[in-house]
Amino acid sequence: MRTIDLDSLEIFRTVVAEGGVIRAADKLNRVQSNVTTRIQQLEERLGQKLFHRQGRSLALAPAGHKLLPYAERLLRLADEAESELRSDLPFGTFRLGSLESTAGSRLAPVLSRFHRLYPGVVVELATGTTGALLKRVRAFELEAAFVSEPFAAPELESMPVFDEELVLITARSVAAVSRAGDLADATLIAFAPGCSYRRLLEQWLVKGGVSASRSLEFSSYQAMIACVAAGTGFAIVPVSVLKALRATADVRQHPLPERIRGNRTHLVWQGTPSVALARLIEMLQKP
Repeated sequence: MRTIDLDSLEIFRTVVAEGGVIRAADKLNRVQSNVTTRIQQLEERLGQKLFHRQGRSLALAPAGHKLLPYAERLLRLADEAESELRSDLPFGTFRLGSLESTAGSRLAPVLSRFHRLYPGVVVELATGTTGALLKRVRAFELEAAFVSEPFAAPELESMPVFDEELVLITARSVAAVSRAGDLADATLIAFAPGCSYRRLLEQWLVKGGVSASRSLEFSSYQAMIACVAAGTGFAIVPVSVLKALRATADVRQHPLPERIRGNRTHLVWQGTPSVALARLIEMLQKP
């Protein structure tokens, strides 16, 4: 017999989102005692504590962290089922992940068109490295994500969507770089480990007998390119990002070997696509 109902999951999710019972009760138009009772009843049915109290706020307990992605998924599916029965158009929240580069240079026209076609869908876009995005798709925190090669996720569905050309960039004052050895004493500027582009670059360096002993990690291409332009080090970026940021004149571009230069961005997802994801896939497949 099931011990979880959707109403309880909605209350649980709202308490998490609002950081406590008081704000959750206001959000749900319920009295505070009702919200507290429903959370306690859910904990009793599951036999697990979902929250730890921290002063006036609540923090998720390990069981709460485990339950949250399932709650998100079940509530989304319930919204989709209701929406599908009422119309052929998707409705509700669509959580999508993307590389920083893809979000900045590729997704604006795609999401703009998607919004025009399906105004009932609220797209929540999260950015991260390929490794981080794959982890969130596997945990059902994201319905789908745009990731780059190389990646290994045989349990996920995927389709190639964008072709990218990768280049090595340095300050304009740096001489031409034709081999990894030319970067022996330079600083690597990149996203955190988990970035596929960084992995490709590091593999090329190692194969050329170079180990990047110094590195600086950033969370945006704007910061990375500005740092490279100032002469701090070198980085690998898609040409599309340089064009989107109008930064092609700020740095010097060096061609990479063919096996690294050509790269593809893939859309990955787990299981049967939601209505919103199915519509996005259809859009991406059309020329």
